Amino acid sequence: MTTAVAAPFRFFSLRVVTTRRLGPSLVRVTFGGPDLEAFHSDGRDQSLSLFLPHPGQSEPAVPVELGEGWWQGWRELPDDVRAVMRSYTLRSLRREPGGPTEIDIDFVLHGTEPGAAVPAGPASRWASGARTGDRVVLLGPALADNRAIRFRPPADTDLVVLWGDETALPAACAILESLPAGLRVRAWLEVQHTEDIQEPVTAADAEITWLVRDGHIGAEASMGLDAVRAARLPAAGAPYAWIAGESGRVKELRRHLVRERGVDRRRVTFVGYWREGLTEEQLRDSGE
Repeated sequence: MTTAVAAPFRFFSLRVVTTRRLGPSLVRVTFGGPDLEAFHSDGRDQSLSLFLPHPGQSEPAVPVELGEGWWQGWRELPDDVRAVMRSYTLRSLRREPGGPTEIDIDFVLHGTEPGAAVPAGPASRWASGARTGDRVVLLGPALADNRAIRFRPPADTDLVVLWGDETALPAACAILESLPAGLRVRAWLEVQHTEDIQEPVTAADAEITWLVRDGHIGAEASMGLDAVRAARLPAAGAPYAWIAGESGRVKELRRHLVRERGVDRRRVTFVGYWREGLTEEQLRDSGE
């Protein structure tokens, strides 16, 4: 007898359904398509890889065969042809009985405003101009519980500590919305503008502090670390921490929690979504 084992990840061909501006720095893009019937995720901080077209392309250029050798095939395409690949987290999955399945991905927009000091990157440019029907390719989960979900508090957790900048905001909000009633949560969420603040609905006993940079960007702003250092956390026997965003500050916050707060390092999940001064390609090549 042969037993079939489902692959945990696969490629999905998707189209833009709608876009919605969430604030000056954030836009939500809803994707749909028949392929999503095979998309499964338990949510929280589900990581995804999105392949986007270059300007002038009607769809992203990816290898014809998206099998195990896709990475090498993708890298061998010419730089000005090869699809732009960026990492994102799933904001939400909607599977309506008898209706379409859709997913939401939130994009942070940098450099798209007139006169921006730093020009927009390819993903920001694409998201700011995305229209209904635009085509993308997604590498995502076919199994609901998969290794690209990092938020995994131990069963005995009695306090969850969260920190994230705007790149981690979709994951942080999804995490908050997934937590059970009564679980104590202390969260610090950092955004560029007051208008970017969101209001996640959670049953948890959550205290959420929004940190607004008002013009300061990236690692220039230490408000996140300062706020956590100054905080009086509730007494807890078994805390769990999830920190995600700019990798330099993520490492600093992890050191603070482990060395100064005494949190067991095995109960701290830390994820560097980006690195100040590096593109995603450079960060990937650096191995961080």
